[in-house]
Amino acid sequence: MSNLLPLQAVLNARASVPGGDTAAGRRGCPLSDLRDRLRRAGLRPTRQRLSLGWLLFGRGDRHLTAEMLYDEAMRAKVPVSLATVYNTLHQFTEAGLLRQLALDGSKAYFDTNPSEHHHFFLEDEGQVLDMPDCGITVDSLPDAPEGMEIAGVEVIVRLRRRGPVARKA
Repeated sequence: MSNLLPLQAVLNARASVPGGDTAAGRRGCPLSDLRDRLRRAGLRPTRQRLSLGWLLFGRGDRHLTAEMLYDEAMRAKVPVSLATVYNTLHQFTEAGLLRQLALDGSKAYFDTNPSEHHHFFLEDEGQVLDMPDCGITVDSLPDAPEGMEIAGVEVIVRLRRRGPVARKA
């Protein structure tokens, strides 16, 4: 919970700092960096996008669902609906800030690291982990259908815990 408190303080900051800038608008401030990042991606930095962006990108690279982000927003007292969270995640994905992962038929996972990389998916826990760069190669791909091109290749290794190992007598 303590990691979420800076969000409200920064979003509500109006105190002047030397040079006449507000605390939330000064260069080098994580919120200012987020504003710039949204603008570079072609998105208007609305209060809701800034709030959700702060929660998404403020903790390094990670993987989460819309429901997980919504729960974090509720704990941080960010007034958003689940529909707004879904819409924002899809806008961020379309803008190239996130990568959507097709892992589980019932949930969409989003990766805050949009670069090309591979994943482990722990089926029993519903957890996504970045796969270490181990030089995975795909030796051959089928030809794309007429008028199409291959946009990328994703490797997802699904893992599950082994059952109890039977002991030999």
